[in-house]
Amino acid sequence: MSPTYRICHSIARAVGHVIFQHEVIHRERLIEEGPALIVCNHVSYLDPPMVGISFRKEIWFLARKSLFRGFGAWLYPRLNVIPVDQDQPDMTGLKNIIRLLQRGERVLLFPEGSRSWDGTPQKGEPGVGLVIAKTGVPVQPLRIFGAHEAMPRGATLPRPGKIRVVVGEPVVFTEEERATKGKDGYLRLSEKTMQAIAALELPDHEADRP
Repeated sequence: MSPTYRICHSIARAVGHVIFQHEVIHRERLIEEGPALIVCNHVSYLDPPMVGISFRKEIWFLARKSLFRGFGAWLYPRLNVIPVDQDQPDMTGLKNIIRLLQRGERVLLFPEGSRSWDGTPQKGEPGVGLVIAKTGVPVQPLRIFGAHEAMPRGATLPRPGKIRVVVGEPVVFTEEERATKGKDGYLRLSEKTMQAIAALELPDHEADRP
């Protein structure tokens, strides 16, 4: 963990706890050692840091290539952020993810690709299925609650609220499932991944809390 990552992680944790009452439910399920593809619903710009501080150890992220300019070109690589060209998608970003997983890292990927407008889980893109097929690493499903209310898509500033991250049991895809090829096959893997995310719910005693 780089000094910059450590400092930003500590700051984000402090902000998460004070402003958003950040809480991880079923923390014992988190994969903190060895490779894992972390998958989560995507509802807000707050999602990456709130997922990042859910883990005690460092993880890797993706961000659009246009952010890697000026100060961002210095900062983002030190925060384990991988550039992705959303305007002209190619295999470079996916290959980088696969290399990181193969060397034992944990990488966060939002299967939906873009943020949901209404906060509900959307269909997944084939890219996550391709990564699953090529690596065979455990898939760690998470579902974030409260981030949409704190900073929905289109908002410029967040507002205080309660953000909870529910952790699911790791999903291990069989060799037969991973033997799939082509866009349709990768979409099936992505669909199973999104189903695992959508199935996560707040415990009854948490659901009614503001």
